[in-house]
Amino acid sequence: MNAYRLFLVMGAVHAFATQMIYPVVAVYYVQAVGLNPLQLVLVGTVLEGTIFLLEVPTGVLADLYSRRLSVVIGYALIGLCFIIEGVVPLFVAIVVAEVVRGAGETFVSGALDAWLADEIGPERVGPAYLRSGQVRQVASFAGIGVGTGLALLSLNVPVMLGGFILVGLALFLAFRMPETGFRPLHSDRRSPLREMGGTFAAGVRAARVRPVVLTFLVVGIFGGAFSEGYARLWEAHLLTFRFPALGSLAPIVWFGLINLGASLLNLLVAEVAVRRLHLTHHAAMARTLLVCSALSVIGATVFGLSRSFALAVAAFGLVSVASTVAGPVARTWLNQSLDSRGRATVLSMVGQADALGQMTGGPLIGWVATVRSLRVALVLGAMLLIPSLPLYAGAVNAESKGPRG
Repeated sequence: MNAYRLFLVMGAVHAFATQMIYPVVAVYYVQAVGLNPLQLVLVGTVLEGTIFLLEVPTGVLADLYSRRLSVVIGYALIGLCFIIEGVVPLFVAIVVAEVVRGAGETFVSGALDAWLADEIGPERVGPAYLRSGQVRQVASFAGIGVGTGLALLSLNVPVMLGGFILVGLALFLAFRMPETGFRPLHSDRRSPLREMGGTFAAGVRAARVRPVVLTFLVVGIFGGAFSEGYARLWEAHLLTFRFPALGSLAPIVWFGLINLGASLLNLLVAEVAVRRLHLTHHAAMARTLLVCSALSVIGATVFGLSRSFALAVAAFGLVSVASTVAGPVARTWLNQSLDSRGRATVLSMVGQADALGQMTGGPLIGWVATVRSLRVALVLGAMLLIPSLPLYAGAVNAESKGPRG
């Protein structure tokens, strides 16, 4: 299958499956499993700790052997995680499943972006990311609807079914995913361990000589610290509100509507981004990331402080839009700044920085939520994102003065 089209199909299936799961799983954790705020964040910490340990080794393996195989293994493990969680509603089982998921995420992280850049060219990845984002939003509508409907029957059903769909995606990719632009770094003349060491060393050298990589490594730590607490606690925070009366809708239906509305808004914003953003001009991309980070700080702060359900939902939408635009722009800029050899390794190093931030910042925010309040914890998380602003501002100045990349 054509790599560009397959990337869109992959994004659609992944979005459908995960949006069946994500709007439901946090409520499932709280209401069916009985996790407290600290346990909610600890689940994320286990996930991110696994990612931190395995991110670079799996990226190196993808560069050495096969990025396609890495993606296939990754989706299979992620699907297995949610099958386990849906079948066994126990804290220990969820922790074990998140270790499996963490391993799967590292196999996909870096390898998928590197595969796409090699198959269609770095200059085309920006529009591909944004178009894929739109396709994912459309697929999300269906996933949210199906997942919310199934959750009314039982909270664990959409979690399990989403897991089976991801395993099915892995099997589909095993037979249909092309890999024509990649040349493995593996050589029969060297031992695998020496090859892994050499590939990792090359990735470290690339990070040291390319300022954009250093920027993303540092931003990744602060961004990870923010996103972990926010992603794990926003549903629990909304559950503290009195939901507006709208017929006899249960809170789980409200979460489906909120996610559906955010997906629609993200779809519209992504179309504007496709038409307006200059995804080959690095200074423009740096400015976009600066604005998105500022909007995330504002939105997350308002979300944590708001006493109004409507204002909190609006602030949630602002954060969602900012992340929708920032993700593809950051991935495009980074991909365009890297050589094909070792690309997956460097991308995995950036992912590892994000995991480090989530692993260290998440427990802190979870502890604050437990001993103080969810509001204080969410505002603290927003403050952790502030250091990214001067970093992106410096990148704007550097890219405006110097050559591209």
